[in-house]
Amino acid sequence: MTYVLTILMMLVMGSCSSSSPTSAPDAPSKTPASDKPAGLVLGLERMQEYLPQLNGKRVGLVVNHTTIFPNGTHLADSLVALGVNVKTIFAPEHGFRGEASAGATIKDGKDSKTGLPIVSLYGKNKKPSPEQLMDLDVVLFDIQDVGVRYYTYPSTMHYVMEACAENGKECIVLDRPNPNGDYVDGPVLDRKFASFVGMNPVPVVHGLTSAELALMINGEGWLEGKKSCNLTVVPCTGYTHSQVYKLPVKPSPNLPNLQSIRLYPSICLFEPTIVSVGRGTDMQFQVIGAPDKVFGPFTFTPQDKSGAIDPPNEGKVCYGLDLREVNTRQLGFSLKYLLDFYNKAPNKSKFFTSESFFDKLAGTDLIRKMMVAGKSEKEIRAAYTPALNEYKEMRKKYVLYAD
Repeated sequence: MTYVLTILMMLVMGSCSSSSPTSAPDAPSKTPASDKPAGLVLGLERMQEYLPQLNGKRVGLVVNHTTIFPNGTHLADSLVALGVNVKTIFAPEHGFRGEASAGATIKDGKDSKTGLPIVSLYGKNKKPSPEQLMDLDVVLFDIQDVGVRYYTYPSTMHYVMEACAENGKECIVLDRPNPNGDYVDGPVLDRKFASFVGMNPVPVVHGLTSAELALMINGEGWLEGKKSCNLTVVPCTGYTHSQVYKLPVKPSPNLPNLQSIRLYPSICLFEPTIVSVGRGTDMQFQVIGAPDKVFGPFTFTPQDKSGAIDPPNEGKVCYGLDLREVNTRQLGFSLKYLLDFYNKAPNKSKFFTSESFFDKLAGTDLIRKMMVAGKSEKEIRAAYTPALNEYKEMRKKYVLYAD
């Protein structure tokens, strides 16, 4: 059985990898071998660990454009070619192809290559319904995360696990490295501020891979009604949290490179303010600025473009900072830019464009209230450190990889 399976996988991977890029469902760019750390094996590469669990079962896939093997082949294509009975593709924010703007409604549809139905899990339907799971036995999740609480893919995973628990379905999570997995920092979410940009009581930078987070969600009883999901995780091998993984494809339209991903924990908090984070430019989450010279000497002008429809401060010259050369290993999670811009704002009462959304991103109203009160970053950190330390202790129960 194992020998036959291995031969089949080799045949499928060979035929898929030789196809033209435009024939693949997401047209993923090929990954240079040098981009993948030596010895690292992704969860989806360990097909011998999960294919037996799919044998003879009706399968749903929660996947997107990041669900690829190192040679650029999409998991959906491989499974279909291997004869796995894939029934449905569930698409998260940004869609199956990963091209939709942040917050854009994702519509149901059909994959042009495999003919499989695509069901949106973003918009009104964030959680698979009993009807959508009725003809499935198992749901497999494999989406590249960036290890930051605001990112919506972990929320999608939470809802998928919850739906599986409620409907008696198996759930398999294939693991991938966390490009922000080398540290843990930020305020822990207060459940009063739970939303799709933060569902669970973890810090901004939680230091977990998707599989580790899934184990924590299950183990801590965070699913609705404290239900437990029939969960299987397939870990990576050859990975440690201290590695900073360079993603082969951008995980979403406005995180184009490792610098943006590493700055994302600190810079995303600017979203509900007058400050642009570079949406509508080619420097997304690597520049910050607003239409006032008081904010700094660097300038950029956001424009409407694919992946950034109607960006904040569209068509306005923004003044601020260029962070493309910042050493993010040293920076970690920082509030210094946020505090600096707030303190420079001529009209502080209008700095927050949505106080409620800012509090949802922060996971607490503590940050905003202390900013308004003129507190320093040191004082703010001191306020959230006790909860952070408690989380760090709890995290130890769920880590699969050495720090």
